[in-house]
Amino acid sequence: MKTSATALAALLAATVLAAAPALAAPAYDPFGENGAEEYYSDPGQYGYQGTPGYGQGVQDAPQAQVQPIPREIVAFNGPYAPGTIVVSTAERRLYFVLGNGEAIRYGVGVGRPGFSWSGSNKITAKREWPSWTPPKAMIARRPDLPRYMAGGIENPLGARAMYIGSTEYRIHGSNEPDTIGQAVSSGCIRMTNDDVTDLYERVKVGAKVVVLN
Repeated sequence: MKTSATALAALLAATVLAAAPALAAPAYDPFGENGAEEYYSDPGQYGYQGTPGYGQGVQDAPQAQVQPIPREIVAFNGPYAPGTIVVSTAERRLYFVLGNGEAIRYGVGVGRPGFSWSGSNKITAKREWPSWTPPKAMIARRPDLPRYMAGGIENPLGARAMYIGSTEYRIHGSNEPDTIGQAVSSGCIRMTNDDVTDLYERVKVGAKVVVLN
């Protein structure tokens, strides 16, 4: 009888354990606890690749490598003095006028629909590895953006920036080289970091900037 009672107790215990719901392992949330703070202080650790993906977490797959638009010297006969920057929004190209009928042509990213612009101004400042403070209008559209971002490889302004007049527009590098040649910005002129570094060394503060439709 004692053996039968022991066996019965063991059987009942096994039945209770089998019926009990399994405890699920807690899911990892990169934005739980201090996750959000860590994400914004070091966005690269969660796969952040630039402004459009900001605050969206880990990327599912590596981004395809896009062939860069070549930088080249081309014939240029526009009515602009050497040292002038001419941006053709329609072509998505920037020309740095050399004179003698030539210019250096670079691929650029331009303002998306509703954010493109045209006109003349001048370069009023130059910065290497600039910091970024999104303007209030951008924060209103994208409240997930940081209020300040130090210069560095993850910064959307890239390696160099040239500031246009007293506007919020810049000619700058990018941490998203695949967007060069597209209309995706909020009005700034984007370049690859290699190209913007090359242009930066050529452009002087006070240089004329002409942006065409």
